[in-house]
Amino acid sequence: MALHEVAEKYLQDGIAAGGPAPDLAAAAALFEMGDRLGVLAHLDADHPLDTARTAAAVDLPEAALVRYLDALESAGLAIRESDNRYRACPDFATLRHQAGFISWTMNANRPFIEHAREFFTDWETAARTHLRDFREVAVSSQWMGSHAFYPAALDTIIDAKPRKVVDLGAGTCRLLIEVLGAVPGSTGIGLDFAADACRAAEKAVEDAGLAGRLSVVERTIQSVATDPGIIEGADVIHAGFVFHDMLPEEEETCDKVLANCRDSLAPGGFLAITDAVPFLRNPRERRFSAAVSYYHAEFMHRRLLSEEEWLGKLRDAGFSDVRAVTLAFPTGRLFLAHR
Repeated sequence: MALHEVAEKYLQDGIAAGGPAPDLAAAAALFEMGDRLGVLAHLDADHPLDTARTAAAVDLPEAALVRYLDALESAGLAIRESDNRYRACPDFATLRHQAGFISWTMNANRPFIEHAREFFTDWETAARTHLRDFREVAVSSQWMGSHAFYPAALDTIIDAKPRKVVDLGAGTCRLLIEVLGAVPGSTGIGLDFAADACRAAEKAVEDAGLAGRLSVVERTIQSVATDPGIIEGADVIHAGFVFHDMLPEEEETCDKVLANCRDSLAPGGFLAITDAVPFLRNPRERRFSAAVSYYHAEFMHRRLLSEEEWLGKLRDAGFSDVRAVTLAFPTGRLFLAHR
């Protein structure tokens, strides 16, 4: 075989073996760096980024910022309009969503990968010592969810035109802000146990001009088991990837929260729960489901409920018209339960 034929064969074999993996790996690294630098928040497809203003806003040397943006441009992730103006590429949001799966699987859960032996041999000590970076978890989850699970819950809630919405585990209240923006006259309550998330939510609510309609409450979801007043009269109660945090140790509390949600809903209201179900084996979801399920079971000691277990638990709580919606997010389901 001639030298050029050998080279062509290895090139084609490499392309076939690599597929989209090299592209996504590079995008994930560049996006994560940009997020930690504070740059990604200033980069979108509709409004050009001015390097001088952005460098001042994120406290970076402008020359270093330009070199980073030039790397994004070389990767096809940004477009350079002039020496000091850049904008995101048209499919920036989609690429960031795809990169989020790598970021969550490899980096948000890095302590589990690096310290697997410690978790295997002394779980209690490892769990106290090797903690995940919850900012990394939140950012990568947001990237994944932007296309894969967030729109389904958002559209379902907006379509119901609720007067009052409560989000259990609301984080920075992004979902509630979008719902209230789309449904005139609606009100909302965002509950979260994390003080930093609540402070960020309060600022986001203020920036959105919704301070009179949207309240942020610093409380645990478990508190709803004994004090459900916060959810009373809600047309929609939403909870995204938070109920499994109570399982298995607090299953009775989880059941009481579900029952109180049912009893507190306004007539015609519904509960919307987004969560992961374990170890699915269909071709689309199998591998990512295995990683998600294994992380939760082995390293977090959480019990994920199957689709059938979720439907049974919701019926036991007194809900009717209970159903599960399969999400684009592999291993994710949206459970809808009407009063």
